[in-house]
Amino acid sequence: MNNPQKVAIIGGTGKAGRHIAAEALQKGYQVRMLVRDPGKLKHLDKSIEIVKGSIQDIEAIRLLLKGCGTVINTFGQPYKDKPIYSESTENILDAMKEFEIRRYIGVTGGSLTIEGDKKSIWNRIGAKMFDIFLSTMMKDKKREWEILNETEHIEWTLIRLPFIIDGIKTAHVKENLVDMPGTKITNQDIASFIISQINDFKYIKKAPFISH
Repeated sequence: MNNPQKVAIIGGTGKAGRHIAAEALQKGYQVRMLVRDPGKLKHLDKSIEIVKGSIQDIEAIRLLLKGCGTVINTFGQPYKDKPIYSESTENILDAMKEFEIRRYIGVTGGSLTIEGDKKSIWNRIGAKMFDIFLSTMMKDKKREWEILNETEHIEWTLIRLPFIIDGIKTAHVKENLVDMPGTKITNQDIASFIISQINDFKYIKKAPFISH
């Protein structure tokens, strides 16, 4: 039986991920994290449950998700690596269906352009630069978006982010469905916004931009 208070986090050791885990604990959630190398986590809260494995390990994903009520995916990889965002998301969604988990929250870049966007000229230029110089990654990111759109019975939200900076929670997050309202956001504000979305259905099956 799934526990609505248990959150599975993928990418929990990344720039924003460690704050997502801390924010979830602060809000009273139980946390289970997928970690490739647990030995590198020196100051992890002892209450966090760890599943050792990579995002490409389907059995590790199944172990991570079983019994959870929400899945948060903030997986990221270096630009030079072969992008596996769409493949990984598809595997996660398959496991969610198996375990009848409905809530999925993911993140992607603000350079992703989808139908209905009304980006400013500067944001359109920036997105075009990503399409030109990081074409393989952007095609994979677009495929990830398509996979989510094709998925039924999952209450997903894909959050589009600007540049991420280290910083405190400001509680001044701008939200927009058609254009990025700013150029940066702190990792702690990302964490706060993501955890707030677990039981907020405003952006179900939508891809909001957030920034300062």
